[in-house]
Amino acid sequence: TCDDCLLEFFDSNHRRYHYPFLNCTNCGPRLTIIQSAPYDRERTTMSAFTMCESCQAEYDDPTDRRFHAQPTACSKCGPHLSSLPESDSPLLTMTRALVGGKIVALKGLGGYHLCCDARSEETVLRLRQRKHREEKPFAIMLRDLDQVRNFCEVNEIEAKMLTAPSRPIVLLKKQSEIEIAEAVAPRNRQLGVMLPSTPWHHFLMHQAPFPIVMTSGNLTDEPIAYQDDGAIQRLGPIADVMVTHNRPIHLRCDDSVSRCVAGEFAILRRARGFAPSPIRLPFEIREPILALGGQMKSTFALGRDRHAILSHHLGELGYLDAFQAYQQTIEHYQDLFNINPQLLAHDLHPDYASTRYAKQRASRLLGVQHHHAHLASCMAEHGLHERTLGVIFDGTGFGTDETIWGGEFLVGDYHDFDRVLHLRPVLMIGGEKAVREPWRMALSHLLDAGLPLDHLCSRVDPQSVRVVEQMWTRKLNTVPTSSMGRLFDAVAVLAGLREAVSFEGQAAMDLEQVSDAVSDHIYPFEVGSEIDTRPMIRAIMQDRQQSVDASVIGRRFHSTVVQMIVQGCERVGVENVALSGGCFMNALLTEETSRELTQRGFRVYRQCQVPCNDGGLSLGQLAIAAAFQS
Repeated sequence: TCDDCLLEFFDSNHRRYHYPFLNCTNCGPRLTIIQSAPYDRERTTMSAFTMCESCQAEYDDPTDRRFHAQPTACSKCGPHLSSLPESDSPLLTMTRALVGGKIVALKGLGGYHLCCDARSEETVLRLRQRKHREEKPFAIMLRDLDQVRNFCEVNEIEAKMLTAPSRPIVLLKKQSEIEIAEAVAPRNRQLGVMLPSTPWHHFLMHQAPFPIVMTSGNLTDEPIAYQDDGAIQRLGPIADVMVTHNRPIHLRCDDSVSRCVAGEFAILRRARGFAPSPIRLPFEIREPILALGGQMKSTFALGRDRHAILSHHLGELGYLDAFQAYQQTIEHYQDLFNINPQLLAHDLHPDYASTRYAKQRASRLLGVQHHHAHLASCMAEHGLHERTLGVIFDGTGFGTDETIWGGEFLVGDYHDFDRVLHLRPVLMIGGEKAVREPWRMALSHLLDAGLPLDHLCSRVDPQSVRVVEQMWTRKLNTVPTSSMGRLFDAVAVLAGLREAVSFEGQAAMDLEQVSDAVSDHIYPFEVGSEIDTRPMIRAIMQDRQQSVDASVIGRRFHSTVVQMIVQGCERVGVENVALSGGCFMNALLTEETSRELTQRGFRVYRQCQVPCNDGGLSLGQLAIAAAFQS
């Protein structure tokens, strides 16, 4: 909501005083209400609301800031809020419910949020139990920047991110001893914070000026609820009170997530406020392309002329509801932008839902290697053409040798790449189970380094350890992986942080969180035809035997990974270096790597407009497909 509309909203003499749907051409809903192009009121979900004389006069006046503002409305002619249980004042009902320790489902711009008092440990734990979200952090909403500074450290870039019209969630470092329940972000030194984005959010934060949990209205990993009937059915068992409205949401859209990394804004989840803003490409696309992204943190991209139109974040495609939403959203974007793709680009992994969708839909297909797409995504964002060294560190990606890659040094451009260096592969035992139970990766690294499993047997069921050890010995249900993400998981286990996770990347997040000790030295490793991590694993276990704290082990590990990158880049000798892959969401790793490489004369490129994680894959696939056409 823009400042001009906010002035009206809080002006008791204005006809839109406290009207929760006021907007103008400078603010208000767009993507989530558009049903088809061109963008006119009759093709939006506002078509059912006939403007009153006053609103129509503003809409028709070229000098008015509501001239052709398609969602314009007022309390006489526009949408209104309602609540379950019914109330004359839904927002006041919501405020009282929150003060009283209840959980509220609130319909927002792109779907429902689940809300509660972020100060109450009991209430937040109850929300976790009902939502089936064990430990993954919740975001909170605060009233304004002054209030944010009471809870978190905020630099100039973070302040701009928080107050931008896009209003993303921003990851911020917590202040010490704040009145926020530990259950909001367990074992985490950061908070995901956002400021109000809609008029009813502003009203709520003025009536209840305390931190409020504002998390997606869904069960864990399901798509966000956005249609009223489905929301009542899905969220009714979670929420004590529901506050909804009668302006339909045509397209669900989550909140965007961002972080300040190495002094720059970086988008981690691109959704509300950013999508579907196009990204200009450094080359022309000869015929329309659809790039289908990956499986996790899914997005797709449509390309035409010199523009890439990235979808908003669509989540994990392993769930039927999410995959159906993915298909419907592709059709909607194609219609909205009048793009009929002639070539479809997809990941090489045969079991990705996006890959299966591509093969069912078209005969003109291009398979793109996962980490090549990460490299091309970073290059496309920065308009690079020359061959570039990509340091691509992530969790998993299907390699051209049908093993799982993820700790890669690739030299390439949009046409091809050479895998010039990678981490020493170890066995990933049990496939995806190794992601959920990272102790399996720790076991694999210990055995690979010739070390005993006593450390694991004291913390994991010894019978389970023996079974998995046999799988490793006999190579049963195993696949080699060079993944840096899985190495982070293993070190988190060896450092004593956790043996299992409740969400992807949790162990690596924990390792980053604790690594606040002073960096005193690095662990040994060897760089030959591959980066041998066995000396490092042996040194980490020596530290554990000497009761070195996890914060010290974590810090030494991060410094070691930085030096692996530096030595790898110096060995390859390519001046342009692109850092991409989900591991570079880690601010400590990214900041130190960028500084060390820059000091040695390398030109370092990182993603900011699109995520460095799998949310940016579709842009890279699109760029590679465009090069394939040329």
